Amino acid sequence: MRTYSILFMIGVLTINAAAQNSIKILTEKNGISVRGLSVPNNKTIWASGSSGSIAKSVDGGENFEWQQVKGYEKRDFRAIHAFNEKEAIIVAVAAPAIILKTIDGGINWYKVYENTDTSMFLDAIHFKDPQNGLIVGDPIDNEFFVLRTTDKGEHWERQKTGYFKTAKKEGESFFASSNSNISSAYDFELLVSGGKVSRLWINGKAQDLPLVQGGSSTGANSIAVSPKQNALIIVGGDFTKVQAAENNIAGFILVKPYNDKLINQNNSLWDINPKLGNPHGYKSSVVFVDEITLIACGTSGVDLSKDGGKNWDLISTNSFHVVQKQPNSQSVILAGSGGRIALLNL
Repeated sequence: MRTYSILFMIGVLTINAAAQNSIKILTEKNGISVRGLSVPNNKTIWASGSSGSIAKSVDGGENFEWQQVKGYEKRDFRAIHAFNEKEAIIVAVAAPAIILKTIDGGINWYKVYENTDTSMFLDAIHFKDPQNGLIVGDPIDNEFFVLRTTDKGEHWERQKTGYFKTAKKEGESFFASSNSNISSAYDFELLVSGGKVSRLWINGKAQDLPLVQGGSSTGANSIAVSPKQNALIIVGGDFTKVQAAENNIAGFILVKPYNDKLINQNNSLWDINPKLGNPHGYKSSVVFVDEITLIACGTSGVDLSKDGGKNWDLISTNSFHVVQKQPNSQSVILAGSGGRIALLNL
């Protein structure tokens, strides 16, 4: 009887664990690839992707409304930032580079930036606070292309020369895989590059990454900052070798108490954390759920770590491009090909 009870309890715990880690598909749309995802609050979810497509939910994912932005039906909106259920900014990647904004929930969109340079390719958008944001793009004339706004995205200006204190290397660029290769912690602006060279950029200074690199499809794709802003996790790999799991992650820890007087010595404040295990295959996006729980996703599937990235469990082989946390919860939203947007409760 006692043995039966123990086995029964183990079985129940196994079933409950599997149920907790199940991924629920919320919406799908054939032929649409979603790489832009923004979750400003627990009720609001915005997603953007190919064929000028935008999806929005205002009830936590119970229902979604899809639209094609009028006049931009052939554009790929790989980057999005939503402030709330009414205000959002979307970024079309290739030439002409277009940035659109809505203040009425997507009923109307207006242009806030356009660049017709045929070399333009905008990769990601990030706001460190409601007013101040930046967008990174592929290099123009061998210089990284960065746009800034100080008025909630109403106007954008190119970053002045001199911000990048380390020279860009040949074949180094940014990936537009998940709108998550930019982040911020304290006063640090954080970028991760990929390609033939993959580096972490901290306020314009570069630090080498121990990620696979050397080819146009290799390197860092995504960076996540822990809730206490004392740890960074970076994921990537080689998107042409989906199942390859070596050197697809890097971590950094803040080794000194933050002090804004040390901001110009930023490289000495962050130390690499070598005690990390590799997620299963190429990963294009990663997010902290709490200080020790992480979700990483990619075309190789979805991985979960419950110990800060030391160990990873492959909880789904379904392909997703991007993951974002629902604020004030233990849940994440994932999105990918086929217009799939999904919920994972942890």
